[in-house]
Amino acid sequence: MTPASPAPPPPPPPATPPVQDWRSLLLVYGITSTIESLGVSQIFAFLPLRLREVGLPADQVATFTGVFTSLIFVFGIVLVPFWGVWADKYSRRAVIVRSAVVEAIVFAGVALAEEPWQVAASMLLVGLQLGNTGVMLAALRDVAPRNRVGTVTALFGATSPLGFAIGPVLGGFMVNGLGWPLTAVFWSSALLSLAVVVLLLVGSREVRPPVIPEGSAVALARRAIRGVIGDPAVMRIFTIFGVSILASQMSRPYLPLLVESVHGLAPGLESAIGLVAGTAALVGALASPLAGPLGDRIGFRSVLAGTLLGGGVALLGMTLAATVATLALVAVVYSSMQAATQAMVFALVSVEVAPERRSATLNLVLLPLYVAGIIGPTMGAIVASVAGVDGVFVAAALVFLVGGAAVVASLGRRRRRERTP
Repeated sequence: MTPASPAPPPPPPPATPPVQDWRSLLLVYGITSTIESLGVSQIFAFLPLRLREVGLPADQVATFTGVFTSLIFVFGIVLVPFWGVWADKYSRRAVIVRSAVVEAIVFAGVALAEEPWQVAASMLLVGLQLGNTGVMLAALRDVAPRNRVGTVTALFGATSPLGFAIGPVLGGFMVNGLGWPLTAVFWSSALLSLAVVVLLLVGSREVRPPVIPEGSAVALARRAIRGVIGDPAVMRIFTIFGVSILASQMSRPYLPLLVESVHGLAPGLESAIGLVAGTAALVGALASPLAGPLGDRIGFRSVLAGTLLGGGVALLGMTLAATVATLALVAVVYSSMQAATQAMVFALVSVEVAPERRSATLNLVLLPLYVAGIIGPTMGAIVASVAGVDGVFVAAALVFLVGGAAVVASLGRRRRRERTP
């Protein structure tokens, strides 16, 4: 009697398709990120001019430009560890939509302000707007094919610098080219943000994480922070990132005033600010990816040391510019160095942090941004009140140069250890 043939194995279950095609989600999130950055860049670019419009005395504009800019991060720093936790536990889509709603309120508030304190109150709300970038990246990683994750991340990463490049240029054209009032710039950003709310509600779906975190939001946030603090290598990377962001946050609020010192109060000032700030952001975004292959060849820390030192020299050079065109050129060099610095920091995190902690670490990597976002403009305001706008750029340059020297010293120590048998 012939034995019965074994039953064939059951067919594998069909793969669960993603809840949304990665290309459509990338398009929706890319537009969202670009519009957000566009509006925020216009606040940075035109804040000194807006403060004059609402009656702040001219001799106080430099000081309060730094103070008001620091307000952006006051609320945000407390909520940094929570946005990702809330998104994964409850709803990523709701957390992202929340940002666009707050954006519209902030930009409308800046447009409606009639007193300096009303501008300050509006900017304080920006802290409730932040915290969506990591959530969008997490959703994109979950829907993108494995062989497309790098492409998706790179394309999405270019949208924020694109918005920062478009915003000041568009604002300058609206004021100087079309003859619109400065408030129209912020009203347009508010309307664009409302359009993004509709886009997100109609064009995006809820993308849940593969594993829903359990436990209280406070406990989950505390666990992620402890993981970063307890890792000396990660803390060193975060410190370097904080140094570069500190210098940037010290100087960036005062770039419009530096442009004004070169251009004067003659017609076309808004366009000059847009040229310097927008061109620098755009070229910086384009130059940033070039640092990756160079880091692969000679080492991420070596490139990091060079970009920190180069950024410091460029900041010093900005104080010597005699024309708007020269200032724009030097600002392009600085922006490229700053963008490459951040690229090297993210590269170091990706290769030196254990895989099981990489996601949590990347979610917290913007924490130095918030800390520096409070300290940097405040330091800039103090320096500006004592040494003027040029003094702010000199002080920020020194921060960059000290950071670069520290990285060079650490490279020397590492090489000596490698040569020691």
